[in-house]
This record gives sequence, C-alpha cells and structure tokens, in this order.
Amino acid sequence: MADKRLSLDELIGELRSGMTIGIGGWGSRRKPMAAVRAMLRSDLTDLTVVSYGGPDVGLLCAAGKVRKVIFAFVTLDSIPTDPHFRVARQTGAIEAMEVDEGMFYLGLLAASQRVPFLPTRAGLGSDVLALNPSLRTITSPYDDGEELVAMPALSLDAAVIHVNRADAGGSGQILGPDPFFDDLFLGAAKRRYVTTERLVTTQQFASEGPIQTMCISRLLTDGVIETPGGAHFTACVPDYPRDEAFQKAYVAAAGDADAWTAFRELYLEVDEAGYQTARTARVRGQEEVAR
Repeated sequence: MADKRLSLDELIGELRSGMTIGIGGWGSRRKPMAAVRAMLRSDLTDLTVVSYGGPDVGLLCAAGKVRKVIFAFVTLDSIPTDPHFRVARQTGAIEAMEVDEGMFYLGLLAASQRVPFLPTRAGLGSDVLALNPSLRTITSPYDDGEELVAMPALSLDAAVIHVNRADAGGSGQILGPDPFFDDLFLGAAKRRYVTTERLVTTQQFASEGPIQTMCISRLLTDGVIETPGGAHFTACVPDYPRDEAFQKAYVAAAGDADAWTAFRELYLEVDEAGYQTARTARVRGQEEVAR
C-alpha cells in the first residue's frame, strides 16, 4: 500500500491558479479549514470553488482568490450567511451558480460516475433555470416523455476533505453524524486530498469506530495530511464542536475594516502552527475571564 502522506505546503504546491476546486464538509461542519488557510497564504487565484459552503467560501472570497462559486448554500449554520460571501455576491465580485441542494448532489454524482449529466425534477417550476441560463432540460426517451432538468456534471480539478481519522494509504474514517458527500467530491476530482485530525494505522480503525464509519476509500485519495484541529472553527465531532465564540468573532470582525485587519494578521497571516497557538491562547483567555 502506497504511503500518501503529504504536508500542507506539498498539497498547495500541487494546486494551480484557475483550477476548479471542490471543498468537502457542509456549512460550518467538518470543513478542511487548515487547507483553506494554506490556500489563503498562497498565490493561488482565479479559482472556481464548488462547495456546500461555509467559512471556506467566505474566507477565500475575502482574500480575492475566487472567480466563481458553485454552491447550494453558504451558511455558518448557527449564523445564517457568511458575511464575506454575502458582500462578494451582492457586489458582483464573484460569478455565482446557485442550484438546488439535490441538483448539487447530482452534479457531483454525475462527475463521479463520469457521465455528462443526470436528470432530475429538482429545479423545475423555480427560478433556478432562469438564474442559470446555461442549464438545459431533456425529454425522457421513454413513453412518459417527461421534461427533466439535465444537471451537468460538476467535474473538479482537485478536491480536499477533512475526516476524523485516516491511515497513511488514504483510507478515511468519519466518526460524526454527517458523513455526507465527501466521497462524491473525491470521486468528481482529478486530484484528491484528505486532511485528518489524526493518522492511525489501518488496524486501529476498528478501535475508533464501527465499519460504517469507514467512508473514504484509499482508491479515492492521492494525498493525506495530518492536521490536528484542522477543521477549526467548524465542527468536527466527536473530536470537537463548532467554536461558536470564535465564529461570532469572525463575523463581527468582517463588519469592520480595522477589526478584520487585526483578525487577519492574528489568525490568517501566520502558518498553521501559529493559527493553532493563537486560537488556543484565545480559549485560555476566555477561561481566565470566566473564572
């Protein structure tokens, strides 16, 4: 079994400006935030980001890395909308393709199955087609003759997801209650990367969780990166919940230029070790105040 371990810098070194990149997780849950932070520090630009979006999309938009976002939603869960994404969308700083959640899923599935589209009723009777004039309908070839939306494949140049555990060969384990879609992001991509809270041996998977938690096949992985706390500030249960206080601070800073500069300098213009040190210091400071 090949050893697929990489560093964050090596992962970013395999990406290129102009790529279409899929980012796993959904909303403010199990996002590969360490990889996103590494993208922020890079010279990558002109990206098309495909995501069930959360702060990954907002941060990349704020940094001017994004040309287009393909999404079903962009939310922080406990906070309805990412503030940086909202500004980028409202000002026209990015191109946006918004589709129904089921359509988004089918787009990833089509790309995973290497077919050009999959038919669906989702989107019919809504403004999805009007707002996305590139979408087409198709007539069923069978006796029903039903008109359906032909959801195009969301083919990706690269995809990155975050899991609770992985081995050096790239098999991945998701221990939380939301093991959705990440295998499709990897299946839809030419290059596939998994960040993980902890690397374990293949034999250790059984002691971490039941067989059903083994969601990611090594056949779908080209590189695996150990990033403890790598989903922060999004949730990565059972390892840690969403950091609600940090998320509120992120949103508050987004609304003030000076506050955002301070936030960016403290948390985003440092390497991953610097980020983890700063956010740990923040937690300790809050605990001292509470005492």
